[in-house]
Amino acid sequence: MLKVESISKTFNRGTVNEKKALNGLDLHLKPSDFVTVIGGNGAGKSTLLNSIAGVFMLDSGKITIDGVDITNVPEHKRAKYIGRVFQDPMMGTAAGMMIQENLAIAARRGKTFGLRWSLRNDEKAGFIEMLKELDLGLEDRLTSKVGLLSGGQRQALTLLMATMNQPKLLLLDEHTAALDPKTASKVLDLTQKIVERHKLTTLMITHNMRDALRFGNRLIMLHAGQVIIDVEGEEKKNLTIEDLLKMFERASGDALANDRMLLG
Repeated sequence: MLKVESISKTFNRGTVNEKKALNGLDLHLKPSDFVTVIGGNGAGKSTLLNSIAGVFMLDSGKITIDGVDITNVPEHKRAKYIGRVFQDPMMGTAAGMMIQENLAIAARRGKTFGLRWSLRNDEKAGFIEMLKELDLGLEDRLTSKVGLLSGGQRQALTLLMATMNQPKLLLLDEHTAALDPKTASKVLDLTQKIVERHKLTTLMITHNMRDALRFGNRLIMLHAGQVIIDVEGEEKKNLTIEDLLKMFERASGDALANDRMLLG
């Protein structure tokens, strides 16, 4: 489904701030893989997701989704393949528009429509059913402005919007990091439910090792812009945090010093 082949990216090349963020990274995801991504600060996690999303062009390497080479495809044209939820709940939705308008835009993603469009009754009924599943009372607030919602409500809505059309690939960039623990847990449970139902191929960055072990069928750890740990299936299910730390030290030669990961 997703093939990332020998991708490299260096920022601020030739300056004192030069940073090699990705260093010949390879990663292949099978259809329906739910992969959690962990690593210390500066390991290349967000750079990997941004590379796949097309936020910037690569120095070298190749990215394909479902057999389509998207390496040089601009970000807005990759949207028909990719759904994305950001760390900041304020991103991914239009604050000044109503909930139903945000959902209608998401439903039309990748389709052609003019400046004048209206919400059909069957669409509205479908939106209500989708929102009921969130269990946040939003099904009764279709005409409320999204900017009035809490961070957790906005993030749940963004997740719903990102998965409405069942994208080829779902990217989750620490999408619960800005939420309180109770809300984060609810959004993660909702994430797993949606991903499993639609069998979405998913990459989820997290700083929380417990979440990385709990969710998904596969886990990868990045270090210095490369994948140094890749476990799945029963091997992943049987791992503990202590196991992960030992694996990291063996693979990298360093101790993993990241409080957000160790204490999360």
